[in-house]
Amino acid sequence: MPGPTSRRHQPSLFGGGDSGQPVGPARVDEALAATARRLPRTIHLGTSSWSFPGWAGIVYDRAAPESVLSRSGLAAYARHPLLRAVGVDRTYYAPVATATLASYAAAVPDDFRFLVKAPSLVTDPFLRKERGRPAEPNATFLDPALTTDLVVAPYVEGLGPKAGCLLFQFAPVGRDIASAPERFAERLETFLGALPRGPAYRVELRDRALIGPAYAAAIEATGAGHCVSVHPNAGPFAEQARLPLGATGPVAVRWMLHSGLAYGQARDRYAPFDRIVDEDATSRASIASLAATLTLDGHVVIVIANNKAEGSAPRTIVRLAEEIVTRFEPE
Repeated sequence: MPGPTSRRHQPSLFGGGDSGQPVGPARVDEALAATARRLPRTIHLGTSSWSFPGWAGIVYDRAAPESVLSRSGLAAYARHPLLRAVGVDRTYYAPVATATLASYAAAVPDDFRFLVKAPSLVTDPFLRKERGRPAEPNATFLDPALTTDLVVAPYVEGLGPKAGCLLFQFAPVGRDIASAPERFAERLETFLGALPRGPAYRVELRDRALIGPAYAAAIEATGAGHCVSVHPNAGPFAEQARLPLGATGPVAVRWMLHSGLAYGQARDRYAPFDRIVDEDATSRASIASLAATLTLDGHVVIVIANNKAEGSAPRTIVRLAEEIVTRFEPE
């Protein structure tokens, strides 16, 4: 078995002699630092996850494999002056233990916030097989007791005051459910109303047919809020922004996917996520305007960008921050 010395001399997959040591933050120029200083502290910008090797020189000080970034990248990510939030997406695939979430919280400053996805175990009406095809009904869909034990309790206990929003993202729910939005809204209200009070619960829908008066009434009645999403299936941004966005806690906005692309297409087109490929100035302006308006009204805002929005989430965040601060400049 090789000892520590021989391991240090093994070549890196990235050609940089990676030793498995924690990465550090990338150096930022003064213009970016100045933008961060001008951005209101109640606006928390971030990306969906942080484990992308292509962000070397943008977020991280060197190239490192995904395994290293997953383990140690968050602390370096959180030292970027504009990245004061992050979306935790791995929780969508399986619940995460309290200790894991606590380790995330320990890696970031006090004013950092997490937007955590609830698992599909409770938000998907189907158990799925390969390529996402429905296999059978999911008996734990919208189960409040299971959600409280496996999702809400670890979220609250693990993240503490750094918990920003707990997101219930509903993938397309199928024709039977989407054709009865009032019935879905009633069930959603029952579910949200049975959860412990305190956390900021946010809901994101990928079926435009479900977004209407019944849905708006359901989330408002429970104190939850709609997560405004830039996604082809989510509906017009302006219409979403008029929905109840939450009685307490941060307003959540997610910039997810470029129009006209499926996730797989966007991934293949944009990898390794180190540059803007398809600029979306319209969405940037809409998000910047909403964030500025909400800030002036006294709200805290979390905006999460995905690599699949324009090609590189951290570069998207820089341009978004620049756009937001212009809303606060004197004319």
